[in-house]
Amino acid sequence: MTMPKMGESIMEGTVLKWLKQVGDSIEQDESVLEVATDKVDTEVPAIYAGVLTEILVQEGQVVAVGAPIAVMETDAAAAGAAAPASAPAAPQAAPAPSSNGSAVPYLPEPHDPQAAQTAASAEHQPGRFLSPLVLSIAREEGVSMTDLEYLPGTGKENRVTKKDILDYVAAGKPSLTGTAAATTSVQAPAVAPQPQAAPATPAPAPVASAPSASVKPVPSVSGGQELIEMDRMRKMIAQRMVDSVRISPHVTSFVEADVTNIVNWRNKHKDAYKKREGENLTFTPIFIQAVARAIQDFPLINVSIDGDYIIKKRDINIGVAVALPSGNLIVPVIHNADQLNLNGLSKKLNDLAARARINKLTPADLEGGTYTLSNVGSFGNVMGTPIIMQPQVAIMAVGAIKKKPAVIETPQGDLIGIRHFMFLSHSYDHRVVDGSLGGMFVRKVADYLEQFDPNTAI
Repeated sequence: MTMPKMGESIMEGTVLKWLKQVGDSIEQDESVLEVATDKVDTEVPAIYAGVLTEILVQEGQVVAVGAPIAVMETDAAAAGAAAPASAPAAPQAAPAPSSNGSAVPYLPEPHDPQAAQTAASAEHQPGRFLSPLVLSIAREEGVSMTDLEYLPGTGKENRVTKKDILDYVAAGKPSLTGTAAATTSVQAPAVAPQPQAAPATPAPAPVASAPSASVKPVPSVSGGQELIEMDRMRKMIAQRMVDSVRISPHVTSFVEADVTNIVNWRNKHKDAYKKREGENLTFTPIFIQAVARAIQDFPLINVSIDGDYIIKKRDINIGVAVALPSGNLIVPVIHNADQLNLNGLSKKLNDLAARARINKLTPADLEGGTYTLSNVGSFGNVMGTPIIMQPQVAIMAVGAIKKKPAVIETPQGDLIGIRHFMFLSHSYDHRVVDGSLGGMFVRKVADYLEQFDPNTAI
């Protein structure tokens, strides 16, 4: 077994817990261990059925993606004869980071007696294991390492979970006094801390001391302004957008498409589809299908860049931007979109969007995208200039569908009629996609939309 890749830009993971031990029989797709990254904590399943014969990494160890983590015997005869090896050694606690200053355990609000009792009995735990996800949240929210050493955990063996630290942040990261635990120093983690009586009045901090890690500079605002701190996802989105604009020289081409046939077809089928499937029939699956077909015609849109090399992707995996209740965006991926019909695309899209809005997406749902579609029309916008999702080289935005007067050509002559039109905005990386390719691609997508067969079954 090797450490799996659990999302774009994820290069390593931390083994949280082995769910199986040496000698255990494992079924295919059965969870073997828990792994943490800076984005999610997840279980890793076995690719094959067999017997776990050796564990190569211990709990708490950081492992690069693709590195071996365990050995499994998949031959039935050999598996039956294999004697269970001794259990893996207990994980060694990571050395406690050096810290100046002291802290007291976090106490929840007084109205929760049970939680307050739990916090009051919390002990100072220097060197405790902290997952990359928890450490990432701590860095972004300004929670010091000393605070983490006192923060009560609700996970296995009192491990601090994502919920524990988010609850602490939501409570305002209070520094409370009067608890049962004593204030201690963590400058020498190898030596057990000696209990000391808490001073009745906090001593003033030395003038030359460094500021606490939990203190961040806060912009000054006037009485007519409101200061709102970005949440973790917004910070991540901001950083990725800045990186993308810095990496890729963006160019955008626009095409207006007549989608009257699509509008009439959807109006004809949406009620029956809702009754049959229990789901809404939207325009987006049709847009995804048109994009997938155009990628087959222009495969050099379906690439990424690595130094001086262009990596041409065989799979057509289309990411779709989904707006979350928080106002943030996330981009789940429809893998092999070219192999699904309209009904398959509709059901897959509805499933991903629903799970995205309740935070139930898995790392596999977010990785492997080769092209992205953003429906800015759902917000009433007629067009937009989207920013590329790295390491992809192009992204398309579809605008709102509007009725317009148009010239209709007939055998009897030209007529003026009312048609439904929509703008397509195609942003692409000018390092590898020139105006001709970028322009022809978006025109081809528009052609497929305009040529949509009104007799299509779903």
